[in-house]
Amino acid sequence: MLIDLKDKVAIVTGAGRGIGNEIARTLASEGAIVVVTDIRQELLDEVAAEWQRNGWAGLQLLCDVRKAEDNRAVAAEVERAFGRIDILVNNAGVAGGARVEELSEEVWDLNMDINLKGTFLMCQAVIPTMKRQQSGRILNASSFAAIIPSIGGAAYAASKSGVEAFTRVLAGELGPFDITVNCYAPGMIPTGMNRFAERNDVDKGRLLDTLTLRRWGSPKDVAQLICFLSSDLASYITGTMIDVSGGKFATQMPWAAHRPG
Repeated sequence: MLIDLKDKVAIVTGAGRGIGNEIARTLASEGAIVVVTDIRQELLDEVAAEWQRNGWAGLQLLCDVRKAEDNRAVAAEVERAFGRIDILVNNAGVAGGARVEELSEEVWDLNMDINLKGTFLMCQAVIPTMKRQQSGRILNASSFAAIIPSIGGAAYAASKSGVEAFTRVLAGELGPFDITVNCYAPGMIPTGMNRFAERNDVDKGRLLDTLTLRRWGSPKDVAQLICFLSSDLASYITGTMIDVSGGKFATQMPWAAHRPG
């Protein structure tokens, strides 16, 4: 079986860099028309240059996912340009935090506004188009933090847990229109946001010891899952969260299998 995304129209939010950028690049390389959004024009300019070099179709649009008018403008521009919206990947996110006693209201609000409210607003913006089509794929970025949260990560974990619950409800509401809605939970994938790869060797070892596969994930691991979930091969998968963490804490002490004796 081949995943066929040729000429599917996809929107990937916050895709100027990081995992979102790899998702956008992978969808484009599979033949999709990919619209990249971000709040930084300089990153969109870099994306535009790469798309031109590779002959990929798409658009690069400024969008602050916290603003309903920005999300609606993106959806309208994409439908105007391409006539449809087949795939939405709500990748845009932040991960600021602190222990609850020291956690500022501003950091709490930022996590909720971008990770959860931004997902809600962009979904709301594309729903009318997908309902008219009687088809669509919506994919929301949750996190392993929604499965097992970390100390100091209350705001992030709460927002990403909210994404999972929101995804389930939206899947139920859009099922009659043949629109699937799923979320995905990346684990230990080094990015500029989490800086896993920059930690000292002892800390890296402790982190890797939590993984069944005991290696860092890559943005490509997430992007390949997104391609599958975006395709017709995943037409009967909806309302669920898929863990992309290399088996993080699949057993109580996954490190034991990687040590002699």
